[in-house]
Amino acid sequence: MQLTFASYNIHKAVGTDGRRDPDRIITVLREVNADIIALQEADLRFGDRATVLSRAALDDTKWRAVEVAKRPRSLGWHGNALLVRRDFEILDAAPVDLPTLEPRGAVSADIIAGGQRFRVVGTHLDLSGLRRHDQVRAILKHCGNCDVECPTVVMGDFNQWGHRGGIMRAFLPPWQVLSPGRSFPSRRPLAPLDRIILSHEWTGTTMGVHHSRSSAEASDHLPVWTSASLP
Repeated sequence: MQLTFASYNIHKAVGTDGRRDPDRIITVLREVNADIIALQEADLRFGDRATVLSRAALDDTKWRAVEVAKRPRSLGWHGNALLVRRDFEILDAAPVDLPTLEPRGAVSADIIAGGQRFRVVGTHLDLSGLRRHDQVRAILKHCGNCDVECPTVVMGDFNQWGHRGGIMRAFLPPWQVLSPGRSFPSRRPLAPLDRIILSHEWTGTTMGVHHSRSSAEASDHLPVWTSASLP
């Protein structure tokens, strides 16, 4: 079974021209065409944390949102959301609280596709760096709390500039730390802030950064993706 995973910080659907345009985000998601997508900054930060991507807009796509929101108008938890192909079965899903000075979190889903079960975690880590190590430890603890064999994919905006240093050292082998490429800022990317990390069960990986005219305008980040096989 081969699946494509993508991570995309959509910047609350505000593009590089300063306009909020959710339709542009949907266009980019269709271009990437991944099976499972982790979104960051999918909800507004203040008030009732309403989503910037309406469920009606998602109805016209091949994805459905995983139910992880704690607020009725949100798509995710602290802006983190997961989109999954409609023909995949979602066994379990939950928001994951992270130690934080800023409103940060993670979301998790256990999924069955092609008869195989696996876990996906999407996250957006601390910008200041003061709690990033604690947040990674909390994510690793969550990944370890699985009663059955559970191949795992962790992806999101790690706010880590270096390829291998800093918090990425916490993902020791057999974790596979992927850095698909420079994804921020979208018009002229300089930093590999967006990462995908695979447990040892995944093989045959290819990866990249999706850079198109639409993605350069829709958000301040570019989407990153990987295709991987689960034997």
